[in-house]
Amino acid sequence: MTEPTETENLDRTGSAELPWSRARDLLATQTPTEDLTFFVGTVRPGGRPHAAGVGAIWVDDALYFVSGPGTRRARNLAANPACTVSVRLKGLDVTMEGEVHRVTDPAILERAAAVYRKGGWPATVVDDAFTAPFNAPSAGPPPWHLYRLALQHAVGVATAEPHGATRWDFRR
Repeated sequence: MTEPTETENLDRTGSAELPWSRARDLLATQTPTEDLTFFVGTVRPGGRPHAAGVGAIWVDDALYFVSGPGTRRARNLAANPACTVSVRLKGLDVTMEGEVHRVTDPAILERAAAVYRKGGWPATVVDDAFTAPFNAPSAGPPPWHLYRLALQHAVGVATAEPHGATRWDFRR
C-alpha cells in the first residue's frame, strides 16, 4: 500500500492534517463508477504546459489512465514523463504529481481493463494496449496505451468536513 513518507499541514485556519487514507479511499471507491474527470498536466517540448481531461482509475493502490499514442499528451509524456493529475472527488480536491510510465504487463493490462469495464467502458486488451468500440474523440483511434502514475507528491484540499489542506510526500 502506498503510504506517504512525510506529510505537511497546509491549512492556515487551524484544521488538522488530513490523512492520506481519505484521498486513497475516495479514489478507490469513486473510480471508475462515479462521473469524474481527471486532468493530466504535461509539458510540451518547448516548455509550455498542456492539460487534458482523461478517464482515470485507481487500481491496486495506483492511478492509471489511457492515451492514444498520437495525442499531444502521449507525445509530451514520451519526451518527459513528469506530470500532474488533478480531480475533484466528493469532499476532497486532489492534485497528484509524479512520473508516468507506459504499462505493457499483460496481467496489469487485464486487471485495469476489468476495472474500466466495471465503469462502463468496454476495454479489451489487444497485444500491449486497449481497444474498445468507443473512447473520447480526443484520444484518437485505437489502440490506446495504459499509463501508471508513480506518485511522488499529492495535495488534498477538503471541501467538506473535516476541512483541511495537506501535502503528502511519497518519495522513498
